[in-house]
Amino acid sequence: MTATVHDICIIGAGFGGLCAGIHLGSDGADVVILEAAERLGGTWRDNTYPGVACDVQSHLYSFSFAANPDWSRTFAPGDEIQAYLENVAARFQLSSVIRFGVRVEGARWSAEDACWVVQTSEGELRARMLVPAVGGLSRPKLPNLPGVGDFEGPAFHTQGWRHDLDFAGKRVGVIGTGASAIQVVPELAKTAAEVRVFQRTAPWVMAKPDRPVGKLERWAYRRIPGALKLRRWGVYWRLESRVVAFVLAPKLLSVIEWQARRELKRAVPDPELRRVVTPDFTLGCKRVLLSNNYYPALQEPNVVVDTAPIVSIEPAGVQTDTLHELDVLIYATGFAATEGPSLEVVGTHGSLAEAWADGMSAYLGTTVSGFPNLFLITGPNSGLGHSSMVFIIESQVAYLREAWALLASGARSVDVKAEVQEAFNVGLQSRLGGTVWASGCKAWYVDAKGRNTTLWPDFTWRFAQRTRHFDVDSYTVG
Repeated sequence: MTATVHDICIIGAGFGGLCAGIHLGSDGADVVILEAAERLGGTWRDNTYPGVACDVQSHLYSFSFAANPDWSRTFAPGDEIQAYLENVAARFQLSSVIRFGVRVEGARWSAEDACWVVQTSEGELRARMLVPAVGGLSRPKLPNLPGVGDFEGPAFHTQGWRHDLDFAGKRVGVIGTGASAIQVVPELAKTAAEVRVFQRTAPWVMAKPDRPVGKLERWAYRRIPGALKLRRWGVYWRLESRVVAFVLAPKLLSVIEWQARRELKRAVPDPELRRVVTPDFTLGCKRVLLSNNYYPALQEPNVVVDTAPIVSIEPAGVQTDTLHELDVLIYATGFAATEGPSLEVVGTHGSLAEAWADGMSAYLGTTVSGFPNLFLITGPNSGLGHSSMVFIIESQVAYLREAWALLASGARSVDVKAEVQEAFNVGLQSRLGGTVWASGCKAWYVDAKGRNTTLWPDFTWRFAQRTRHFDVDSYTVG
């Protein structure tokens, strides 16, 4: 790869990268998308474990400009979302701008040339605008336990699922009880001799309103003007109503928690197991999980919920108050969502890692002071605990399109003012302090210093309102 100068370099070909590539390309920019893998898809390419599916309704978890009338279920399985993304890329002819198998190793800002110098596995390229779209849930996180790596049998994170393994007759350990665990445990229970779920914290699990989308309904979405849009907005406003309880009046969650306890009592009649799987924190403090088969799976004779603290990982299995010998060990332990990208990005006064030494922060989850012409997709505090990240992605892309228009019209650089970013984050953290996410549990939303650096504490329509136009007065324009 020669040191070609592009208008825009996008890193990652998941939802964020594809959305940015489609819109910026349609604006006439010379766009290149660098993807380390040999296939697009991001999260949905990388997570292929049994039972993987989205926990946001498919008609909203999709692009507004590429609505899909043919989702098979209200909550699509992972392979269907992957196929959707591949179809979108083909429809918008992105094959000419995506470079697969190209790993980005670092990027530094050149003030002299007003561009980003990007080091890749195939050489150097330059771009006037750099758009990291690697996603917050892309780096698997292993537990901080003695002996991780010592297990002699197959051991892997759910993101690196071993499809070559036959679990029939195997003793399988699953560490974690988050979103991936509640999807994969019921599937493992169908064939494994034993599934031992090592639970640190019992999650809140509510019924998933999932169902097949019938042929007649799909016909209506294809043929009746406005039907699909009406369905999308119906889902949107129903999910948006959750902000009232999560952010504005957390005390309202006591009603939902009462309902969840009733569902739990009905789903788990055994009082001892029910005690074990009953959460000890306020509903909503951690992500509320949706499943119709997790609790039934825990009651299967070959499934055990183990709440004893893990002491270490041993060559033969997992050591708690006793050694549990296993044939396979699975880490369903989530992602390093609060640690920022592993990519080294160097701006005007140092690296992004240095700027975020005390925790991630950005302006509108998109720009960082000292890093001109850098636009993050799903950056700090742009994540959601209640709705579809695709809506946020589209809002951010609308913002950076206007920023690109400014650069294309003659400006060399745009850099958010430090005082603007600081004021924004002070207000953001103040607002987060009154939400359910600050009610005391230890969630992946919160970093090691106790700051919530992942979630947007407001309605998503307000985020869209803030990013609808590029607020040039908040920036130093070079």
